[in-house]
Amino acid sequence: MPKIRFASVEKSYGSTQVLPPFDLEFDDGEFTVLVGPSGCGKSTTLRMLAGLEDLSGGEIWFDDKPISKLEPKDRDIAMVFQDYALYPHMNIAKNMSFALRLQKVPKKIIDQKVNRVAEMLGIEQLLSRKPGELSGGQRQRVAMGRALVRDASTFLFDEPLSNLDAKLRGKMRTELAEMRNTLDKNMVYVTHDQVEAMTLGDRIVVMAYGLVQQEGTAEQLFKSPANKFVAGFIGSPTMNFLDAELIESNGSLVAQGEGFSLALPASLNESLKLASSRQVTIGIRPSCFKLVSESSPKDSQITLLVKVSEYLGAQSILVTRCGSHDLLVEMESSSPVEDGCTMTFYVLPEDIMVFDKESELRF
Repeated sequence: MPKIRFASVEKSYGSTQVLPPFDLEFDDGEFTVLVGPSGCGKSTTLRMLAGLEDLSGGEIWFDDKPISKLEPKDRDIAMVFQDYALYPHMNIAKNMSFALRLQKVPKKIIDQKVNRVAEMLGIEQLLSRKPGELSGGQRQRVAMGRALVRDASTFLFDEPLSNLDAKLRGKMRTELAEMRNTLDKNMVYVTHDQVEAMTLGDRIVVMAYGLVQQEGTAEQLFKSPANKFVAGFIGSPTMNFLDAELIESNGSLVAQGEGFSLALPASLNESLKLASSRQVTIGIRPSCFKLVSESSPKDSQITLLVKVSEYLGAQSILVTRCGSHDLLVEMESSSPVEDGCTMTFYVLPEDIMVFDKESELRF
């Protein structure tokens, strides 16, 4: 399997630059997920890799071989599309074997490969049916099976689960994770769903505004986001952000804003004291709010008005009010929390992230 490398690759449509020059690498045998909101350039990146979009500049390398001038059929790549792209007049066996039949592969070998992949995906009983007779989940399995039958060195997935309902999407995500563990192949997966990204990817590349914002493991992106965008995009429920002013109190720094005053991590003292502005943005994940007790630190408490309580059984998601801001709180609860009540929480200093208000980079 080749190591894939994007070197100063860019994409423009006329005078509109969609992707400024960027570098990116996909390691041999790695499951890499490109994640970001609609319009961030992730699908365009995938399509350039597949040969379905021309590059406006730069080069894509497979090991030491440039591939940007190669036709899609010559790149040893198999792709699974969002809309399945199955031939409606062919049965499932013929859909899955289409590329092999074009390559004049012997029928016996084709049958062996189709049957092996169909058994792996649990669709062996569907081989004689047409796509119109299948459910969305079954059609998605067939689309993946068609790619797997080719036994290519690299598999590309362009939002393959986005057309499925939530329950089926969760089931297919599990199957994809199992498939990833059994196939030693390069896999590049595009999605806007950060849950898919975090559960599937060996490495996640977060994109926004046509730029790579950060790349790393799910844990690295969750615990050490490079900027406010990554912090807000990775994690569910999403991170809370509050504008604050840096105040020095007893030799330590405090974030003070409308309806709150919270101690900040001592580890940030030096970098924050050198900050060009006293105005910052703090980020707090919903799960970091803890109900106060007698031992709770006084300089880390915040009182919130519960606007809406969503009881989920073992936990509740609270939509609360702090000054003029809404904050999400995720807490364990054996019974529903009453709407309209006031609750006091504490947030440990080390659970607070601080971002530059202008650049949005994390301190």
